[in-house]
Amino acid sequence: MITAKLRNLHIAPRKVRLVVDIVRGKTAAEAGAILNFTTKKAALPILKLLNSAMANARNNFQLDPDNLYISRITVDEGPKIKRFMPRARGSANEIQKKTSHINLVLDEIKKSSLTQFGVSKRVSPLTPGVDGGTPGVAAPKEKSKPKSFAEVKKPVILRGAKRIFRRKVI
Repeated sequence: MITAKLRNLHIAPRKVRLVVDIVRGKTAAEAGAILNFTTKKAALPILKLLNSAMANARNNFQLDPDNLYISRITVDEGPKIKRFMPRARGSANEIQKKTSHINLVLDEIKKSSLTQFGVSKRVSPLTPGVDGGTPGVAAPKEKSKPKSFAEVKKPVILRGAKRIFRRKVI
């Protein structure tokens, strides 16, 4: 498990979580590609954090970055910077500029969990197909016949519904 932390990011946690939810559970390379093309402001700091975690894995633990995935990524609330906006009659409203703490945990992909990431078991050309016929080829699906005009039911329109949708706005 490789961890990387980003603290005091000057973006609200609610906005950062939108980007984090996109990459949670993805492989590191796939998450990097997604973050490169995400137009949110929080995507760049998260991408830098991911690249830092991958560099830590390569240099400190001698792990292959292509064999890593995001096992956990959380966004916590950081300290709020308080500012004031002048209002009428000498009063003032408080403005809270929110910050975020991001914790990223990368883990190595195990051999048994490869199917979770889209790498499925390859079909050997010597194994028989599903129907016992052609090796490595699944049986074709049966197609349903198209319905004739008599079998297709027409939608029932209620009398009052016609009047509602033709009504002019008053």
